[in-house]
Amino acid sequence: MNAFLNNFVVLFSVIDPIGVAWLFAAMTHGTARQEQRRMAYRATILASIILLLFFFTGTALLDWFGITIPAFRIAGGLLLFLLSIDMVFARHSGLRSTTSAEQDEASHKQDVSVFPLAFPLLAGPGAITTILLMASDNTRYLFDWEVLLVLILVIFTTLIALLYAPVLTRSLGETGANVVSRILGLLLAALAMQYVVDGIKTSFMATV
Repeated sequence: MNAFLNNFVVLFSVIDPIGVAWLFAAMTHGTARQEQRRMAYRATILASIILLLFFFTGTALLDWFGITIPAFRIAGGLLLFLLSIDMVFARHSGLRSTTSAEQDEASHKQDVSVFPLAFPLLAGPGAITTILLMASDNTRYLFDWEVLLVLILVIFTTLIALLYAPVLTRSLGETGANVVSRILGLLLAALAMQYVVDGIKTSFMATV
């Protein structure tokens, strides 16, 4: 249960459904409600496919590149730590948001479900790294049903947040969304450091 909660907190923090919902509401302002719902469904389905693909092929991908699990734990932990800093200070970098050029391109599109919503907002570098780290934890079974359940729950929560994005933005506002993001960022920073510590410990034990 502890591992399940840790994985849920990490993936929930990285994807940040509330923050994404706030951006989604801003990008689709003035769009018909039915069209907003259609884009929300399409984006979450596409993001799920991307993340599931990396989950099932992640270990084989690391083996193909000759990357050890401890090395990826350390690198992934550091990447997630950088992401947590952005969250704590309410900054937006390419790890969890779009660049200014990408935002300008998206603003001229009517359908934002594929880009930038599904990628990189939902299934971006941070989420993909998290999924690969979870996949590398799985050494006993072909696939871990608990991790799949975590992914399903987070994606479902994200879908609900997107569907009710106008309500969330009116209720929380930008300040409220940033407060939630900062709290999640603190939790993510601690869990990211745990990945680094575990990676160094495993690497050190392998050389002894």
